[in-house]
Amino acid sequence: MAFAHGGVRTARTAGLTLLGLLPVAFLLVFFAWPVVAIIGRGFSAGGVDTVLGDPQTWRLAGFTVGSAAASTVVAVLAGLPVAYLLARVRLPGVGLARTIVLVPFVLPTVVVGLAFRALWPDGGVPALVLANAFFNVAVVARTVSGLWAHLDPRATEAARALGASPWRAFRTVTLPALAPAVASAAAVVFLFCATSFGVVLILGGGNYRTLETEIYLRTVDLLDLSGAAALSLLQFAAVIAALALGAVARRRRENAERLRSARVTARRPGGGQWSVVAAAVVVLGLLLTPIVALLVASVSTPDGWSFAGYRALSSTGVDGALQVTGWVAAQNSLAAATDATLLALAIGVIASVVLVALRRSPGRFARGTGETMDAALMLPLGVSAVTVGFGYLVTLDALPGDLRTSPMLVPLAQALVIIPLVVRMILPVLRAIDERLRQAAATLGAGPLRVWREIDLPLAARSLVAAAGFGFVVALGEFGATSFLARPDAPTLPVAVATLIGRPGELNNQMAYASCALLMLVTVAAVVLIDRFGSVGEF
Repeated sequence: MAFAHGGVRTARTAGLTLLGLLPVAFLLVFFAWPVVAIIGRGFSAGGVDTVLGDPQTWRLAGFTVGSAAASTVVAVLAGLPVAYLLARVRLPGVGLARTIVLVPFVLPTVVVGLAFRALWPDGGVPALVLANAFFNVAVVARTVSGLWAHLDPRATEAARALGASPWRAFRTVTLPALAPAVASAAAVVFLFCATSFGVVLILGGGNYRTLETEIYLRTVDLLDLSGAAALSLLQFAAVIAALALGAVARRRRENAERLRSARVTARRPGGGQWSVVAAAVVVLGLLLTPIVALLVASVSTPDGWSFAGYRALSSTGVDGALQVTGWVAAQNSLAAATDATLLALAIGVIASVVLVALRRSPGRFARGTGETMDAALMLPLGVSAVTVGFGYLVTLDALPGDLRTSPMLVPLAQALVIIPLVVRMILPVLRAIDERLRQAAATLGAGPLRVWREIDLPLAARSLVAAAGFGFVVALGEFGATSFLARPDAPTLPVAVATLIGRPGELNNQMAYASCALLMLVTVAAVVLIDRFGSVGEF
């Protein structure tokens, strides 16, 4: 009998190992190999030490860290009252607020860049900071509200009964309890802000550059691989630090959530709580302002209101600014996003299943392997998309079929960005499934595949659908790697927008705004669909 159990355990371990090799192999081939190849070429060209010793490099790194930190602070301050609204308030319209706060996070970067340019035509540091914060308020609101909804309010009520003011009760009781969620959200927001590309490119112009845009400039315009490699190393070090802090904070948050299993019922606010609700409403109004400004700009011309930009999408713009029409670019975006989403779902689901199995394994080695794999899956979010894209062009010819000329090149790059988000949405749901249900099915003779089909899949179906929609809209607006890999005769819509705003002509400008409005409407529709499935995973 013991021999039989040992054989089953050995077979299960072997199957888990083979399954885990799939996402690991994907990361090695389509992420680690291209990045290492580009950095290696930069070092072989020499001059990396010169770049790292240049004061201008450290000023650039300082501006990147400083602006990202400022955006993180703004996002946290703006997200906390919204988190309270989502977690503790029962009022008409709270469901709509949940949708509104999520829309900015999945908007394409070129959309947000043009929206803020409509508000601040001259751009500048304040516009950069606010635009990056605009993207990430949802991360704070959703992450913190998940824990806040389970905090026992009696501790705060006791502090108030002992004479503490509302602010002091929040500062000394509620905020320390929320600290793991706040720290986890802040680490993720900082990571996103420090690697922001499209927003900085549009709003910063040539006056303000971050490590990400400087890597793009040195790689594409100057062919300075040594400089790009040196800056990639700096960025990679910052990313590793942010991921390490985020992992520690995430574990603390998960532990805190497990200690509070019952959800506190939301209720109508009273007294000073109305001021927090009012602050949340103001934040939601500010989140809508750039969106409304973009819609207005898409129909505004020097001669008055006009839909000329929308009508011009059936053309290639003034003086042939594009090689294809705007509608063809939109079709390219839909096709690439669909392929990327399917690929990311396959890799992300497999990775999540493996991570859950490793975490439930009794050995410390298995759990440590799971934590390492989990962190590795997050790395593509923080490494320069330009580095990955250029790495594809110098490495993928070694694979059968020379993927450099394949239409799958853009979906592969987009899938790298989506996979971490898919994992973060699906993994917590799979971890929450009662292991006793799976054990009971296995005892009745169900094999691992049938257990997954009969137990895991039905319980995780909502999160799978939401992750698919979430990944699709993120891929639809991906700009960093796509701007480098998309061919001029097959651009996606965000790449076409960037091309149009760089060409002279009022009609080109109107086409760009109209394209962004269409991307935004598709994004809003997808977010509404996602929210019908509720708040899943870590979003």
